[in-house]
Amino acid sequence: MMQTALTVSTALLWIAVLALGAICLALVRQVGILYERIMPAGALMIDKGPAVGAIAPTFELADIRGQNVKVGGIDAQGKATLLFFLSPTCPVCKKLLPLLPSLQSSETTPVNIVLASDGDLAEHQRFAQKQNLDRFPYVLSQELGMAYQIGKLPYAVLLDDSGKVRAKGLVNTREHLESLFEAKERGVASLQEFVHGDHRHEQHA
Repeated sequence: MMQTALTVSTALLWIAVLALGAICLALVRQVGILYERIMPAGALMIDKGPAVGAIAPTFELADIRGQNVKVGGIDAQGKATLLFFLSPTCPVCKKLLPLLPSLQSSETTPVNIVLASDGDLAEHQRFAQKQNLDRFPYVLSQELGMAYQIGKLPYAVLLDDSGKVRAKGLVNTREHLESLFEAKERGVASLQEFVHGDHRHEQHA
C-alpha cells in the first residue's frame, strides 16, 4: 500500500511540475509578444525653453579649451547639432558620454555634438580629461542652460542645420538619444507625440 501511495504521489508531483513548466513557457511567449508590440519610450520632453519648431537662440561661446563655439543659427556645413547638457556629478551622464562617438557615427543625420554645463572651469577640465571628451566642444554657460530652462540632467536638444529646435528631452539611455533623431525624421516633437498621434488615428479609423 505504501509503495502504491508513493508511486501515485510521485506521479502527481511530476504532473504538477510539467503543468507549471507549460504555464511558464506560455507566459514567456506572451511577454515576448508584448515586448515586440510595445514601442520603446523616447526621451521625455519637458515643455520648457524654446519650443520644437522654434528658432533656437544663438550663442557665441568659448569652450573649456579656449576654442570659439557657435551654438544655434545656420550651420555652414549643413549639419544638425546635438546639445548634451551634463554635470560631472551626474552618474547617468557618465554612463551616456562613452556612447556619443558611436551615436555620432551611426546616425544618418550628420551631427555635431556640443557638451554644455556650467560651474567651475578647472573641475570641468579635469572631468573632460578623465572621460576622454577631447573630440567634443565643451562649453560652460549659465545663460545657455537658462535659455533652454534645463532643470534635470542629462538633457539633450537637437537643432537642425537652420538652427530650429527639432527634438528635445531628458535622456537616460542610448535609445532616448536615438529617439530625438527618430522624432526629427518623423517630423514630430517626440516619439510620445508620434505614438499618441497613431492612437488618435486608429480611434478615428
